[in-house]
Amino acid sequence: MASSALQQAAAKGLRIGMIPGDGIGKVVIPAAQRVLETVKGIPKPSFVTLPAGFEHFQATGTALPPDTISTLKNECNAAMFGAVSSPSHKVEGYSSPIVRLRKELDLYANIRPVMSVPGGQGRQIDMTIVRENTECLYIKSETIEDTPDGKVAIARRQISERASRRIGEMAFEVALASAAVRARLPEDQRIWKGPPKVTIVHKSNVLSVTDGLFRETVRSVKETGEGIERYKDVQLEEGIVDSLVYKLFREPEKLSTLVCPNLYGDIVSDGAAALVGSLGLVPSVNAGDSFIMGEPVHGSAPDIADRTPAIANPIAAIRSAALMLEYMGFPEPALAIYRAVNDVLLQGEHLTPDLGGTASTDQVVEAVLKGL
Repeated sequence: MASSALQQAAAKGLRIGMIPGDGIGKVVIPAAQRVLETVKGIPKPSFVTLPAGFEHFQATGTALPPDTISTLKNECNAAMFGAVSSPSHKVEGYSSPIVRLRKELDLYANIRPVMSVPGGQGRQIDMTIVRENTECLYIKSETIEDTPDGKVAIARRQISERASRRIGEMAFEVALASAAVRARLPEDQRIWKGPPKVTIVHKSNVLSVTDGLFRETVRSVKETGEGIERYKDVQLEEGIVDSLVYKLFREPEKLSTLVCPNLYGDIVSDGAAALVGSLGLVPSVNAGDSFIMGEPVHGSAPDIADRTPAIANPIAAIRSAALMLEYMGFPEPALAIYRAVNDVLLQGEHLTPDLGGTASTDQVVEAVLKGL
């Protein structure tokens, strides 16, 4: 899956920007760094810690310092982002640093695998949500007007052919790559046993212009040009977003790779995390053609951020670090991390409270390191 630009950059060495952000990001990002320092099979990584987040905004008036952006662009070939505590109400001068980072670094795809532990208890799920990362309602173009009937708030939504094509191509490539990984596994460890499949998530029955363009453009990736041959073995289906969410909870075993506009992808991936037990388990990467950034799906969890000892679940961050390595062209070290994490989850002796255990963050990290 790694682009040639990412592979070339990684071959020269790994310089990774570490952005803890807010809350438990300050706990889980150091945990991921310990794993990256320990895993074999990658160039010896170097790290630079960079500030960003709402807490940094409260202290300095800046959520994403220019130096953070400059360092990532000029000195790093990958990054890890922890969490951000974006307020639910408007704060003058503040905007989410993770949204801006995705735009500044052209990280147009957010890729979120949601997978059960092979052989574990509960439903066996193996799906990946591929979320367009740069537009939809997240362009944050909003106005509010006073009318005789009161205030009217209006949000502008953007769906472009270029962005839809890029995310469509990424989704089909993810489906092929996932199929290749499954082919290397013993039969009893394969959760998804069917051919590669991509499901387009949309609401074009109502939003016929914006979602209609998204749907048609993604379909054209498979049905025109080089895609006819390259993706001939990938099944293509569609799901209206509301009925898709119903299917997500009723029949998740029938879903494999989902490709979504930005807002739907955000909602669907957080909902899917509930199927495997906790947001603390679900990783993601923000992927572009020349940069990759790992990001656990969970938020900043302010209710447990200051606990001593720390009890934040580090597994999503550790899996995100592995996913970052995988997309940089280091599949074997990534696989070693996945296996070490799966062993810890299967053994059940070192689980944080969100999974019903009593282990601290450090105890989970130590168990993963022992597995490596």
